[in-house]
Amino acid sequence: MKYEQLAKDIVENVGGKENVNSVVHCVTRLRFKLKDEGKANTDVLKNMDGVVTVMKSGGQYQVVIGNHVPDVYKDVVRVGGFDSAQPVDADEGNGEKQNLFNRFIDIISSIFQPVLSLLAATGIIKGFNSLFLALGWLENTDGTYLLLNAIGDGFFVFLPIFLGYTAMKKFGGTPFLGMAIAAALVHPSLPGIKAGEAIMTLFSGTMFESPVQITFLGIPVILMSYTSSVIPIILATYFASKLEKAFAKIVPAVVKSFGVPFLTLIVIVPLTFLIIGPVATWIANSIGQGATFIFEAAPLVAGLVLGGIWQVLVIFGVHWGLIPIYYNNLAVNGFDTFITMTIPASFAQIGAVLGVLVLTKNQKLKSLSIPAFISGIFGVTEPAIYGVTLPLKRPFIMSCIAAGVGGAVIAVTGSALYSAGPLGIFKIPTFIHPEHGIDAGFWGMILSLVVAFVLGFVLTVFFGGVNKKNVNNVDTAKTEAATTVETQKQSNQTAQETKSEVVFSPFKGKVMPLSEIEDAAFASGALGQGVAVEPAEGKCFAPVSGKVTALFPTNHAIGITSESGAEILIHIGMDTVQLDGKYFSSKVAQGDRVEKGQLLIEFEPEKIKEAGYIVTTPVVVTNFQQYDVKTQSGEQLDVGDNLIILGKKA
Repeated sequence: MKYEQLAKDIVENVGGKENVNSVVHCVTRLRFKLKDEGKANTDVLKNMDGVVTVMKSGGQYQVVIGNHVPDVYKDVVRVGGFDSAQPVDADEGNGEKQNLFNRFIDIISSIFQPVLSLLAATGIIKGFNSLFLALGWLENTDGTYLLLNAIGDGFFVFLPIFLGYTAMKKFGGTPFLGMAIAAALVHPSLPGIKAGEAIMTLFSGTMFESPVQITFLGIPVILMSYTSSVIPIILATYFASKLEKAFAKIVPAVVKSFGVPFLTLIVIVPLTFLIIGPVATWIANSIGQGATFIFEAAPLVAGLVLGGIWQVLVIFGVHWGLIPIYYNNLAVNGFDTFITMTIPASFAQIGAVLGVLVLTKNQKLKSLSIPAFISGIFGVTEPAIYGVTLPLKRPFIMSCIAAGVGGAVIAVTGSALYSAGPLGIFKIPTFIHPEHGIDAGFWGMILSLVVAFVLGFVLTVFFGGVNKKNVNNVDTAKTEAATTVETQKQSNQTAQETKSEVVFSPFKGKVMPLSEIEDAAFASGALGQGVAVEPAEGKCFAPVSGKVTALFPTNHAIGITSESGAEILIHIGMDTVQLDGKYFSSKVAQGDRVEKGQLLIEFEPEKIKEAGYIVTTPVVVTNFQQYDVKTQSGEQLDVGDNLIILGKKA
């Protein structure tokens, strides 16, 4: 197991396997449903090698891994023993009921995530088959074309069967029962007409004259085509899961194994054909028409807005709310122009990353940018977002602007997707019309990708703020750097000239001698030599690079041993141990290695004062006997300014 240790660390820091209701994964992240998110060590996970970041959204605890998330997921399932975990209801998870929006996002993501890889793979095949046809390499009567078309299109045609499995599992029913329901819906012996035709027939009063009309126990049935559909099977499995649970309570144990599925199928399948299917199809058509109306009413504005905010939606995981529109449009219309407007976003992102790569002199950031750029080409942009552009802030904003412009271009040129598929360059063939081949819409898509990429690059180069100050202050979204480059230069020069070590100020605030504080032990110097700081804000940063050798359980005090051996104690406030950790939050753990300027502890000064305690903080060197200690006092310092200079004694 390649990622066994990483998997063990992840399971441990999400609160242990007993805190996990379920876990799935998407393209780049593990998505946990936890019983209590408060038990998860978010900051430990964020700083863990192999973890990009952690997000909490849609009722899910999302651990972002990157391209190799499938392999990590397998090891997480093994070490956590989640193989036999029972599915949970949509409102389980954080120890409380989720709101409707979070429930919706969770349901949609859980249903579609397991089939995304297959949708992407078959979409690529279908897209390339259309390309071969457009280039004249194949004819639509060739056996090669027909076989490739069956491979690429077969999965989407029978998509309800696969969704029947995932949806039934999500709703807590028997997955194979969901497949059986879907198989009945797409059975070839039942003719079907398009949903729009069926609805018009119903309201025109000629329903009984329809050539495909049948009856069930004398009740007229409107037969529609449910191949490639999405909403009907989701609704059918939802009601089926309720029926199955109800029948399980009343059917005798001796016949339960076949009695429950028998009763469930005999009720839900006719009910779906009679009511659920037609209503769901009408809803699906309404959604498709609504999306088309929005697009056609103001394509320029729609492209700007949806393209511009798409990456923000991805960050918070709420983009799943729009994914059903995409698949529904493909099923209803045979094409999609809605999600199409988001495709340039990944190219805008890698354009911004390239801008950072070209400008930065920071070798660590440069080494992060190269793999982030490569994965972004194939549509996996989380490493680029979390590792490069979002920590730098401005490049991320520039990429959103470029994505909006690209979305507007692709919208006004009338580009459309004709099959499902992955993002990035493999998405390009899915824009080829299956009958007309390469048309104006295809070239409009190419133009939009070029515009988004170039604009993302140019805006980042000129307006992205990729200068020495913010590049050296970023540590791949895992640390919060607070020292400036100029201060670092001065400090390094001072240390080099005096052959000494500099302890930087961990706070922004006023500095005073230790003798002026109210604690006799610190004031006398018995606990160490140094200074006291009156913090102006509730953040404590690492004064040196080194190792966290002590962290009190109440998080009010922390000890760090520097790389040269200086032992530094930071004690936030006086007698604050009595708060028992209230108003304090540690961002590191004992044993962690920290870098100078990294955020260590957050606290709430005003609330600490309201509780009757002072926040004056001693910063002392406890092994001061080994040094000549020079301190600053009576000054207003910023984070990263020189606070203590230690000269090594001979």
